[in-house]
Amino acid sequence: MAFNFDTLDTLRQRHPAWRLLNSPHAPLIVSFFHQTFIDGNIRVVSQADLVEALEDELFSLREAFGDDKFPKSALDYLNDWAAPEKGWLRKFYRQDSDEAYFDLTPASEKAITWLESLNQRSFVGTESRLLTLFELLRQLSQGSNLDPQQRLQELQKSRAEIDAEIAQVAQGNISILDDTALKDRFMQFSQQARELLSDFREVEYNFRQLDRSVREQITQWSGNKGDLLEEIMGERDAIADSDQGSSFRAFWDFLMSQQRQTQFSQMLEQVMTLPAIRALNPDRRTRRIHYDWLEAGEHTQRTVAQLSQQLRRFLDDQAWLENKRIMDILHGIENKTLRLREQLFSTAVPTEFSAIDDLCVSIDLPMERPLYRPPIKTKIANIQLEQGDELLDASALFSQFVIDKPAIARHIRRSLQKKSQITLSELCTTRPLTQGLTELVAYLELSNNKGFKILVDETVEDKISWRFEIGGNSWQYRSATLPRIIFLRNIA
Repeated sequence: MAFNFDTLDTLRQRHPAWRLLNSPHAPLIVSFFHQTFIDGNIRVVSQADLVEALEDELFSLREAFGDDKFPKSALDYLNDWAAPEKGWLRKFYRQDSDEAYFDLTPASEKAITWLESLNQRSFVGTESRLLTLFELLRQLSQGSNLDPQQRLQELQKSRAEIDAEIAQVAQGNISILDDTALKDRFMQFSQQARELLSDFREVEYNFRQLDRSVREQITQWSGNKGDLLEEIMGERDAIADSDQGSSFRAFWDFLMSQQRQTQFSQMLEQVMTLPAIRALNPDRRTRRIHYDWLEAGEHTQRTVAQLSQQLRRFLDDQAWLENKRIMDILHGIENKTLRLREQLFSTAVPTEFSAIDDLCVSIDLPMERPLYRPPIKTKIANIQLEQGDELLDASALFSQFVIDKPAIARHIRRSLQKKSQITLSELCTTRPLTQGLTELVAYLELSNNKGFKILVDETVEDKISWRFEIGGNSWQYRSATLPRIIFLRNIA
């Protein structure tokens, strides 16, 4: 990156970490994020828990600095910090859950890490860094050397040094590190272990960005499906085979080894008991840093698996919509063919079966377009309303009726007390229909009642009849034929 004025000014305006440091609420945001996410290595927090924690923090600050210090509610602050224009928190919804969750973004963690580096350190080690650089340079030199003779010489030299050290130890001459060297190396270990833990969130963020770009590509794709799948699989292979993906996979394989975990735990426990290390008052998280690595790595692995599953479901939905559209077109052609079958052979005049657009371009000249016509404005006369004397029959407004569904449900439950099952026809016989077809449909709408359930037997049909008065003590009868409806007593 070029450190010129334009680049840095753009970075100051757009980068979330820089905007976080420029925020007037930066002390609140950084302290709350560090306490909630960084201290306990928490990856995801539900909205209810995060709102409760922030409310407690705001309450203590308002008591110390007044109610006008932070006037908004905790939820408003969280939604504001998770807005796209700020990007300090990531708000999302888990699958099959209506509750919102929050996670810290890599930009916020970078800002917090930089602020932690501002603290004045009582001990600054340089020897361990030099030894680390020298060891890395040696691995680069030997790992890229293709000459077998040189590799053999380096291995023999290393074996000679090991043999000499073994001989010294056998004679009782053991060289150990002094307190300064122990502190130097432990501080370097703590710093790199903390930086490694922060890298997981950025790796997960990169995978999410890749998934988002793939979804956008699927939505805007206009070619065939084969090319789309080839392009998507190429993107997946590219991220898996990239330097970051390969490094993460190698780190995960190394960390998942049971032998290495046991060896790491033993060495870490031994180092933490040294008097020189205890004098530094190391962070309590350092003792279980490898478990934090495992937890963060598992969260990243679950995120990648979930993104792959969501992408596969997204592709399945796209394919289902395309197939549904094709089937709709085919059914339309079949229905049109059946409608026109008789017309094609019964009339002497040929009937149009299908039509296509013209095979030539239709040209509209500019002068053929009509001139602009202003819209006609409706004039509303200011006339006082007068009361009319028309007599209208309003009886239809008062002749409405309501089906008493609770009474129907009680009738079904009382009938099921005597027997375990009963048909709809038997229910209508013991309690005849008084509201006609509407009341019959009400029986079928009670399928979700807790006291019983409905079973439909399509092999047998029942005929249900009812009557209604048409005036003058005369009645008219109606009937409906439907599959046998059986009401079963709910044993549970």
